[in-house]
Amino acid sequence: MNRRDLFKNSLAMSALALGPGKALASPSSAAEFPRAPGLTKSVAEFIVSTKYADIPADVLDLGKKSILDGLGLALAGSASAMGPLVRQYVQSLGSSDVKASIIGTGMKAHPRFASLANGVSIHADDFDDTQLAAAKDRIYGLLTHPTVAVLPPAFALCELGKRTGKDLMLAYHVGVEVECKIAEAISPRHYDEGFHTTGTCGTFGSAAACAKLRGLNAMQTTYTLGIAATEGGGFRDNFGSMTKPFHAGHAAENGTVAADLAALGWTAADNILEAPLGFFQAAGGGFDPDAIVGRLGKPWTFASPGVSIKPHPSGSLSHPAMGEMLRLIRENNIKAAEVEKVDVGANHAMTTSLLHHHPVTGLQGKFSMEFCMSILLLERKAGLNEYQDAVVQRADVQDMINRVNFYIDPEAEQAGLDKMTSILKIHLKGGKVISGHAEFAKGSPSNPMSYDEVADKFRGCAEFAKWPAAKTGAVIAVVKSLDTAPDISKLAAFLTT
Repeated sequence: MNRRDLFKNSLAMSALALGPGKALASPSSAAEFPRAPGLTKSVAEFIVSTKYADIPADVLDLGKKSILDGLGLALAGSASAMGPLVRQYVQSLGSSDVKASIIGTGMKAHPRFASLANGVSIHADDFDDTQLAAAKDRIYGLLTHPTVAVLPPAFALCELGKRTGKDLMLAYHVGVEVECKIAEAISPRHYDEGFHTTGTCGTFGSAAACAKLRGLNAMQTTYTLGIAATEGGGFRDNFGSMTKPFHAGHAAENGTVAADLAALGWTAADNILEAPLGFFQAAGGGFDPDAIVGRLGKPWTFASPGVSIKPHPSGSLSHPAMGEMLRLIRENNIKAAEVEKVDVGANHAMTTSLLHHHPVTGLQGKFSMEFCMSILLLERKAGLNEYQDAVVQRADVQDMINRVNFYIDPEAEQAGLDKMTSILKIHLKGGKVISGHAEFAKGSPSNPMSYDEVADKFRGCAEFAKWPAAKTGAVIAVVKSLDTAPDISKLAAFLTT
């Protein structure tokens, strides 16, 4: 029983003891809600006032890598099981005179629904970038997936408006910055007790990018944030199902709706973030003002603590262990038939987020440390082709899964939630034990991917989608010099049939 449940039960027992007609103090009176007057309006002012020249060159370069990564994942996701389903849904809504591209296809739709479809595709394989935590009480790498909620609506609006690459990059960076600072500020309870931040905080990022591109003023942008707060949603119990990518696609869609309504004159609360009955209180039970007040762009999240690009299409918390497992396999030439058992120690947050301990589908395998370790031992690789239902269900895979012990290790727990401490012990049948230890994965700021390495990942995603090599190379080249692109619609042509 956690402290909140204990408090609720104690409160109920006290009420019974008092008898009918007796009142108790409100639970919220136990702790004072942080005060940050004018916070929502200051976020809106940041969105409206920020110029391309305000973004440091190194942040712009980091953003290009995440943008290329996101576009590649949209291609790969268009070929996932979810791609045809979301497109079928969008088609059922009828045609629109205003149309934006659905990446990986020749289909076009209203920006709202193009954003939904592209957002679902980017997150379909759980292969997209992740925001890193700065505070020790925040789960490392699980604050939000920043690109998936922001890139689709920004891309759609820039395509329709024939906007420049700089316009896309400005809206993208403003959206990511707003999303990430809100995710960093909200109480850890938000994620710990079930909310999926990509669906909730990601909605603010989408709204910020759309408000920027729509040219909304400060008051309209404030209302956009108020509308967006009401739209966001998503619960971690859906991890390992098609609905997790829906959280991301819906967040991408939400910003277009919020900005469209605000542009028409729709109103909302002008203090939705900091109000006692607003987002931070209702969704998190509190927030840290120091993580957001006066912090937007100071520093930019891409600069510190950074954004991680994934080396494998699975939950980011599995990646340090996966990198270490691959290293141990290669250095010791470990063969699956030689393995008696594998122990993987981690902190409690990792064991509850990687929650499928006996996976039977590819989606569940993405959130299963047991599968991630098993497939590396059996195949020495874990890419898009490995996280498929048929692979997870193979007899040899299921047998190996049963030999992996994923547990809470005191050393990993003590290291803090801002690390992904992974302690490996591979027990071989002859009695030999091979040990390893890792905290960070390839693609993290401490071990970043170069633009060329992200381009290689993009090529793999494009190949998975059976995309023409000429178009693949063209996208890589355009994004690398995105700041000089005169018209985003030309980039869209390389991403559609």
